[in-house]
Amino acid sequence: MIRLPAVAGAFYEGDADKLKKQIEESFLHPLGPGKIPQVPSQKGKRDNLFFIVPHAGYMYSGPVAAHAYYYLASEGTPDTVIILGPNHTGLGSYVSIWPKGKWKTPLGEVEIDEQIAMDLVRESEVIDIDERAHLYEHSVEVQVPFLQYFFDSKIKIVPIVIMMQTPEISEFIAEGIYRIMKRYSDKDIVVIASSDLNHYEPHDKTIEKDNMAIEKITQLDYKGLFNVVEEKDVTVCGFGPIMTVLILAKKFNKRPYVLKHATSGDTSGDKSSVVGYLSVRFGD
Repeated sequence: MIRLPAVAGAFYEGDADKLKKQIEESFLHPLGPGKIPQVPSQKGKRDNLFFIVPHAGYMYSGPVAAHAYYYLASEGTPDTVIILGPNHTGLGSYVSIWPKGKWKTPLGEVEIDEQIAMDLVRESEVIDIDERAHLYEHSVEVQVPFLQYFFDSKIKIVPIVIMMQTPEISEFIAEGIYRIMKRYSDKDIVVIASSDLNHYEPHDKTIEKDNMAIEKITQLDYKGLFNVVEEKDVTVCGFGPIMTVLILAKKFNKRPYVLKHATSGDTSGDKSSVVGYLSVRFGD
């Protein structure tokens, strides 16, 4: 069972060589980390287990995303990457996993970690097997070429999209992932929360609203983040995935480090109506 790309040629280049160049340009962009990391052949213990990464078109959010991938790649090749994204399409279940087979992008195919996927369905109590939610969804897909650029087909992924974004649902998902990471402690597992921040307001207003959310993220206050989104009209699209990694970071005693915060106005030059982007690592 192969999941074909839905946004190749739109959110990122549809040609393999052009896509690799686009990823490299994200790292070398003035808003990026400034260099492309080397993946060590031998790795030690991974410090950064969890990340927040934006998921817009690479021309807008790629340089911000590159900051997270710089740290991920610098610590070596993980065995499995669990990618949590919001459900923009409204298709599928409240929480949907793609359980088996491969995902294809212009850079090739990457396998699903079927064992961990099925264990997560059992452990979380809220994750359903439902491919429909993934067919046209971009929030998980746009992370895959970055992973392939550095790790090729050496890794496996577990794609999950969340429609019902509540603290309670995030608690169930986080507990399931926590149990899996403890059970497979010999496996190098990383979790990515795919999310953009405030949407379609002027640059200054978006920075102001984003900072409300970032304050809660740096406090690992997942319920506070939920309240900011609900009460302050901060239109973070993937607050469910973010809440999940905040809970996990607490469980694993990891601290948040904000790597980069910018908006689409910083990359496009048009600051009249922008989207906020954030990269965060959770490590020692």
